[in-house]
Amino acid sequence: MALTDEATDPGVTRRPALAEMSDAWIVGRARELNAAVQRHEYTQQLEIVEMLDELLDETQRRGEPLLVAQLLRSSALARLATRGLAPEAEPRLDEMLAHTRRHGIALLRADAHALRGRRLVIAAQEDAALTEIARALAILDDSAIPDRQVGLRSWNRLLASTLIDCWLVLNQLGVYEAAEEVIGRAAAAIRESASPHDIALQLINRIKMLLGWGLRLERIDAYDESAEKFRTAASMGAAAEGPFAESLFPRKANVAAIDQVGVLAAAPALNQPGPEHIERLQNLYTERAFGHDREIVAIALARCLDKEGRREEALAVLRETRQSISEDTSQPSMRLNIARELARLDTSPGHGSGASESLIDYARRLESEMWSLRESQIATLNARREHERLSAEHGAITQQALQDPLTGLPNRRALDEKLRQLASSADAQPLAVALVDLDGFKGVNDKQSHAEGDNVLRVVASTLRDALRGDDLVARYGGDEFIVLLPGTPASAAKMALGRAVKSVANLPHHLSHGVTLSIGLVSLRPQERGEQVLARADAAMYQAKRGGGNQVASANSMAADPAAAWASEAPPTDPAWDADDHG
Repeated sequence: MALTDEATDPGVTRRPALAEMSDAWIVGRARELNAAVQRHEYTQQLEIVEMLDELLDETQRRGEPLLVAQLLRSSALARLATRGLAPEAEPRLDEMLAHTRRHGIALLRADAHALRGRRLVIAAQEDAALTEIARALAILDDSAIPDRQVGLRSWNRLLASTLIDCWLVLNQLGVYEAAEEVIGRAAAAIRESASPHDIALQLINRIKMLLGWGLRLERIDAYDESAEKFRTAASMGAAAEGPFAESLFPRKANVAAIDQVGVLAAAPALNQPGPEHIERLQNLYTERAFGHDREIVAIALARCLDKEGRREEALAVLRETRQSISEDTSQPSMRLNIARELARLDTSPGHGSGASESLIDYARRLESEMWSLRESQIATLNARREHERLSAEHGAITQQALQDPLTGLPNRRALDEKLRQLASSADAQPLAVALVDLDGFKGVNDKQSHAEGDNVLRVVASTLRDALRGDDLVARYGGDEFIVLLPGTPASAAKMALGRAVKSVANLPHHLSHGVTLSIGLVSLRPQERGEQVLARADAAMYQAKRGGGNQVASANSMAADPAAAWASEAPPTDPAWDADDHG
């Protein structure tokens, strides 16, 4: 479906209540807006960023982990594409990385690293960007088996999207051999289920890579190889016309793709420069091109103008382009291509004194040395990729021993170790301990299926985890029971936090929770108390919550003989979840 003006009008977006829209609609809308932000003007980009933030807020309210991860990506990506907003992407990428690690969403965790790489390229930290891409590729190397919970089609789409984000950074850095491998994997991932937009995006990206690669090869006098890259790009450009017409890209109706997309116009012009390309390239040069197409368009236009004997016009285009990208550090290889084109035209016979032969020879030698350094970049990438893969493999073996395989939460062994550690730490006192049991869970297994019961456990586990602080531990105790440790938390504050968790689960959509709620027993660790003793008291408090009807937090008395002395100034022992916020 084409992206119309209405699709980027914030007023239109707010007409239907977001709460009424499906998860699939939200994901599709985010994809549409991410496609739009690449080409719209700055003020419209800011509106799109705001719209994506509204979608992110709605997904965080719903709490579905994969949906939240996808919208965190969209929100960060829009900022990376908008001038001056790249620093704002950092906290969203941090949150995306923590969220995907917590919920075991490997593909989008890799994507968070890839987008961090893009952020680092913008900040001119190329070596650090290469490390992030190595981390992303290492995760993808270990994520070959699709997650059945996601579905094969969605899995392949996420994989392709992550690979393209990795490719973008490698292409920006000029590491073309690695970029070619990555974009080939992306194409294979969506070969059977690709939409017209996916196909158009793949073709445009590959053409962009081939043109940049060809220009780079010219800088080391590898003209035959360069010409082959340009020929391949030109043939691909013709194949992009059909899918582009049905893509999500902002486009003009009944206008050929070659007249709308800079790299599609630049490909035949670089392959065979001539006057027939000039008018089209001039039109595209003055418009806002997709991504960084304008630099490639400028080089193609300059070559066509020079071929027509209009060298001064060609130099003017290149000088203007050089000025416009003077503060843009996101395309280091393309900046050098522009500089080379200027030097090539300025030093041709008949145009001033030109440069000496020794200076030209020095430039060639310098380019050859830079090419050698580029090859060392590939070796560095591969070495770091293998290191990250082995580190992840070692960490996974260690983690498996301490992780519940169903929910991804710490298991009972990890809980015991953490409880011993916190009990002996003065900084962790007071230590609140809660036992969480699911109300109505047996009915899900009996009436639905054990597979559906497993889904409920995953959703409840992630909701419980997200409702608490980062320092709080949520562990699976067994069956449908969880343990929560809240270090440095007084009883009253712990009760309020757990009350919010109860509310969050109770408010989950029925198709996710099947009506399951929480009964929570809450106690505080006593001096010299053993782990099994405090857990037994939490268990007794949990049954008190059950007897009160469930869906609430009950705080057990620390002294059975004197209930009033349990927690001075506390509310009564049972505290319905819907009253939790009233204790502030």
